[in-house]
Amino acid sequence: MAAPDYLFISDPPAPPEGDPLDAYSRAVIFVAEKLSPSVANLRTSQRVRGGRVLEGAGSGVVITADGFMLTSAHVVARSEGGRASFADGRELDFELVGADPLSDLAVLRVANGSLVPAELGDAERLSVGQLVVAIGNPHGFAGSVTAGVVSALGRSLPTRSASTARLIEDVIQTDAALNPGNSGGALADARGSVVGINTAVAGVGLGLAVPINGATRRIIAALMTEGRVRRAYLGAGLAGRPLPPRLARRLGRRDCVEIVQIVAGGPVAEAGLREGDLIVALAQTPIEDVPTLQRLMVGELIDTPTSITIARYDELLELPLVAAELAS
Repeated sequence: MAAPDYLFISDPPAPPEGDPLDAYSRAVIFVAEKLSPSVANLRTSQRVRGGRVLEGAGSGVVITADGFMLTSAHVVARSEGGRASFADGRELDFELVGADPLSDLAVLRVANGSLVPAELGDAERLSVGQLVVAIGNPHGFAGSVTAGVVSALGRSLPTRSASTARLIEDVIQTDAALNPGNSGGALADARGSVVGINTAVAGVGLGLAVPINGATRRIIAALMTEGRVRRAYLGAGLAGRPLPPRLARRLGRRDCVEIVQIVAGGPVAEAGLREGDLIVALAQTPIEDVPTLQRLMVGELIDTPTSITIARYDELLELPLVAAELAS
């Protein structure tokens, strides 16, 4: 008589074929294997007063085979270069090509490197709940991989450069664990395409990444070719506010941007605008909030005559305006 098969309660159940967890693991492993050669551990140093040397660390993502890399601007702030370590053991010097603190992006160039570039994706195609994988070097632990989901889309992240403040729009929020040193590393989708550059930890289980989209691709291209990003400047402090009811009915929308402060001698002052004026359109484009106006502050607007439509005492006025270049 054959002995019966016993199943002890301590024995783990065998995973069913096609187990979802296995599929999840395979996706994360695929991304890690594809992207790890393209993500570097960055070490920077800067000399400060008293002759002291401050060292910093972060991550970077290779975007071209001939050595261009993408990272966070704050990782290389006040540094002209440093050293990049790769998964294959190579350590290569890099130099700063250009940084844009207002988008928290920077482009580096590695010398004498034949590198494996990552594929840049499109954050516009992400959905809340979608799997994402973060690869970077938290606390100096090179090649660390964490996974999670897109927790939210369309977040805003305030940045500042000197006296200029700006919002990074469409920031990706994820619960993939991010820690100091992850900044500048890759946030990738399940295909291994980089959809974001990890930039900040806002709390436990709350990481933020600058999206890879049409706007950031233009910033990256400008940094690669010119070493800087040109932005238009109006010379005014702005704030969103509701339109007066009569104007809201007339224009068919509810909100606008109020001029709360004017810089003497700036483009807005030269155009004859006043504090309290309500901006409802720029170059015939309706303006309902500050981020919309901010998106129009592109290099092509600099020194180019255009028009600005304002509401003043319930009257609509269209005035000529020439934007200046925002000082870097």
